[in-house]
Amino acid sequence: MIETRDVVGHDGVACAVRGAGTNGPALVFVHGVGSTAAIWDAQLRAFEDAYRCFAVELRGNGVPPEPSPSQITRAGYACDVLAVLDAYAIDRCTIIGCSLGGVVAFELWQRDPSRIDAMAIVGSFARYPNARSYADGVAAAVRAAGSMEIFARARAEKLGLPPERLRETVEQMACKSVSSYLAATEATWTGDYRDLLPGISVPVLVACGEHDAIAPLALSEEIAAGIPASELALIADAGHVANADAPVRFNERLQTFLARHIRS
Repeated sequence: MIETRDVVGHDGVACAVRGAGTNGPALVFVHGVGSTAAIWDAQLRAFEDAYRCFAVELRGNGVPPEPSPSQITRAGYACDVLAVLDAYAIDRCTIIGCSLGGVVAFELWQRDPSRIDAMAIVGSFARYPNARSYADGVAAAVRAAGSMEIFARARAEKLGLPPERLRETVEQMACKSVSSYLAATEATWTGDYRDLLPGISVPVLVACGEHDAIAPLALSEEIAAGIPASELALIADAGHVANADAPVRFNERLQTFLARHIRS
């Protein structure tokens, strides 16, 4: 059963968590810039019998009070994950992040690697190509749309999603404010963690959806090539959010990885 809880970070900013499972190692899931923590519900249900599962609702993602845009940063997102770990007295976890969530995993490793047993990086990147122009383009499209709902519908319709996933994507993106999404856009696309990769010493699964047009396979290959203890997986018939596009295939691949590296 999935339960929600509000959490306040050490910097006083609110986030939240969706949790399931009471036994076993901790799995911490982190969503992308256009999603909410609910994007991981299929994983919470699939893994709750053997693991303690926590999907972090990042700051600026509809959890009141809304923070200042200046507090919506990659460091702030890492603070959210640490706040959840501390709230549940979790010393170490496997962090599983999609897109922005992968960036947050790198940021957390940079800040406090002692809290991480393993990582799964999904549809993400160590550095996004032409990051400055891409982020500026997204921001310009948000401002031109005038509302998150209009922007969300236009962006989601370009992804070729089936009707149910289209509705879910629009709803999750539209729950954010324009100011928070603009700050999150800057945080998502402009980091550079390439120099960090060789020092990541825990097992890492790098997964990419077969049809991911936002973070294509070459970006996952760059991550996998840079991390010594990594393995690369292509998720068939999935796009950018592979855990939601193809949950059964994604869960099978994640379970194989966890069984190999994490004792339940």
